[in-house]
Amino acid sequence: MARTMWDSSVGKKTVMAVSGLTMLLYLVVHMIGNLKIFFGAGEFNHYAHWLRTVGEPFMHYEWTLWLVRIVLVVAVVAHAVSAYQLSRRDIKARPSKYVHKKPRASYATRTMRWGGIILALFIVWHILDLTTGTVHTGGFEHGRPYQNVVDTFSTWYGNVIYIVAVLAVGLHIRHGFWSAAQTLGVGSRTRDRALKATANALALLLTAGFLAVPVGVMTGLVS
Repeated sequence: MARTMWDSSVGKKTVMAVSGLTMLLYLVVHMIGNLKIFFGAGEFNHYAHWLRTVGEPFMHYEWTLWLVRIVLVVAVVAHAVSAYQLSRRDIKARPSKYVHKKPRASYATRTMRWGGIILALFIVWHILDLTTGTVHTGGFEHGRPYQNVVDTFSTWYGNVIYIVAVLAVGLHIRHGFWSAAQTLGVGSRTRDRALKATANALALLLTAGFLAVPVGVMTGLVS
């Protein structure tokens, strides 16, 4: 049954919707955690340490964090694979271009594919920069995320990469949330306006929340 569901377009769209909402929930929590940086180095570093001790003593050190990471990896892979296979299926179904152009879709809809690629590349860079420190400049300090964040956003390229990725996230959420609601059967003619308003509000809130950190560093509020 699972195989039959996965092989169908409806199944793949459902996987995309559920995995997308899982990542959206993570983004909301992650944004709230990021904003703790405005309360100072002690508060932010303590929060980062707390993430590694959640569930103790029942859970060992970092076990809960790794469990969250595994769920996110599964969600990202499932989302990407579903999107790719649905795109290939759509191309095969319509090998030639339409004689008459279809009405122009919104900017977010037309950039979903490129937005996904940008986000995938950003996730790799973000991990190598602030988790492993592999590409971090300024001397990566384990256990001192506040200083590492300030280092990253003290460089022009760190700001550019992050801002472009955050804008891509906003566009992705703006279209993806509404699309997920339609796939899961939540949408209807009477609810569409509310769902689109919610999608716009979430996209705006997350974009502003994530951009607040590099802007805070650039303006000296975080230093």
